[in-house]
Amino acid sequence: MTYFADLTSRQVAALHGDARVPVLLLPLGAVEPHGPHAPLGTDQLISRGMCERAAARLAADRDVHVVILPELPYGVTRFAGDFPGTVSIGEETLHTLLIDVCGALISQGFPHILLVNNHFEPAHLSTLRRVVETTESLHGKRIGHLDLVRRRYAERLTDEFRSGACHAGRYETSLVLADRPELVDTETMRRLPEVPVDLPAAMRAGAQGFLDMGMTDAYCGAPAEATTEEGQDTFTVLTELLVEAIRELGSTS
Repeated sequence: MTYFADLTSRQVAALHGDARVPVLLLPLGAVEPHGPHAPLGTDQLISRGMCERAAARLAADRDVHVVILPELPYGVTRFAGDFPGTVSIGEETLHTLLIDVCGALISQGFPHILLVNNHFEPAHLSTLRRVVETTESLHGKRIGHLDLVRRRYAERLTDEFRSGACHAGRYETSLVLADRPELVDTETMRRLPEVPVDLPAAMRAGAQGFLDMGMTDAYCGAPAEATTEEGQDTFTVLTELLVEAIRELGSTS
């Protein structure tokens, strides 16, 4: 498994001599509360877990060489602002940072960059989509973005994910249990009642934060139903989606 930041400068240069196309994965997320039971870094933990599993899956691939970039843990996360631990950055900050990072890599001959994100606040997502558009405009290169809320991806994920009640619920908590179980307070998790909030619908209706939505403990869905097994199964699907995106991006000029 290749981590970009672990390489020397000469090793980075040597990637150009590889017959395989280097595809650089950038894990993204946010630092925000995920209920009283799951870690603040849940989103980037899931993104990183996807990247590592995809890199392992493609380790012997003849066409692509997967390289994992240092993760960017901060994102636009205003809806969780009423709770301790929320660290939000602005849309323009995120946009400028990602444009600069991608531009630096493209200028060195690494145009195959794939954004891997698991933080789904609308302002965050719209910024990532704008990063893709701006990069193409500035450099003539369209980087990749595995946009999991798009229907063609979401329909392959769990019922809770599709319901919109998936912030620190069964879906996300299961993924953390599968990857870093020591970070989940399972005693607290088992006592949490289901909170059936459709996040996208509540946002469209004008809710300004988790408290407005009735998420008094910064979660929705059913975390008490989370299992390691479901997390492993979901990671398998997420990895398949990412591998498909990597192959698609690696085949572009």
